[in-house]
Amino acid sequence: MDPASYARMAAHEDRHWWFVGRRRVLARFIAARVSPPAGCRILEAGCGSGGNLALLAHFGRVSAFEPEATARQRAAAKGVAEIAGGALPDRVPFPGSSFDLAAMLDVLEHVDDDGGALRAVAATLAPGGRLLLTVPAYAFLWSRHDRMHHHRRRYTRASLERVARAAGLEPLYLGYFNTLLFPLVAAVRLLGKLTGHEGDDDALPPAWANSLLGAVFAAERHLIPRWQLPFGVSLLLLARKA
Repeated sequence: MDPASYARMAAHEDRHWWFVGRRRVLARFIAARVSPPAGCRILEAGCGSGGNLALLAHFGRVSAFEPEATARQRAAAKGVAEIAGGALPDRVPFPGSSFDLAAMLDVLEHVDDDGGALRAVAATLAPGGRLLLTVPAYAFLWSRHDRMHHHRRRYTRASLERVARAAGLEPLYLGYFNTLLFPLVAAVRLLGKLTGHEGDDDALPPAWANSLLGAVFAAERHLIPRWQLPFGVSLLLLARKA
C-alpha cells in the first residue's frame, strides 16, 4: 500500500467497526481453534501500523515485519513486539522454523506472487506450526477500496485452498466470515459500481452506525470456531505446515 493508505488505516484501526470486529472474531477463533501453548512464538507477516499486535501478544511472544517505513515506525512505537523491515516473498528477516504461529491478516492480496509469499511464511514455521490468514473474498466485490489499497486479487474458498496446498500447507479450517453484513456490503459495492459513485470504505461512520456494524460483525465470533460459513466478505484460513 502507499503511505497515504497506511496513514488512513492507522487513524481508524483502533475504532473502525471493521478492524474492531475482525479482532474480536480472531481473538475467539485463536483461543478456540489454535489454543497456542505457553511461550508460543508468533510472527505477523506484514503488520502495517501494528493494529493487530496487542491481539497476537495476548497469545505469545510476537515478532513482525513490515516493508513500509512509516507504518513500521508506528508499529514499533506501540512497544508490543520486535518489528523488522522486510517484504514478501523474498525478504523475510527471520530464520526458518522459528515460529509456532504465523499470521497474515489481509496481506496476501497485496502480493504479486501469492504462492511464493505463502511458501516464504511457511518456511518460518516450526514443525507442526500453524498459519492464520485472512483475505478479501469474491472478485465481484472488487471496488474502489481494492484499488486504493493496491489489492492484486480477491479470493474464493477454492482459489485460496489451491494456493495454500501448493505452498505446502494443509488447511485445518477454511471458511468465509463477515457473513451477517455480506448482503449490505455487496449491495453497497454493486450499487456504487452501477452508479459510478463508490464510497470510501476507510471513512469512520457516525458513532451509532460504527457501533452497530461492529457489534453485528463481532457476533460472528460465536459461530466461526464451530462452523465454516458458506459465504462472506472475507475468508479465514487456518493451516498446518505439511
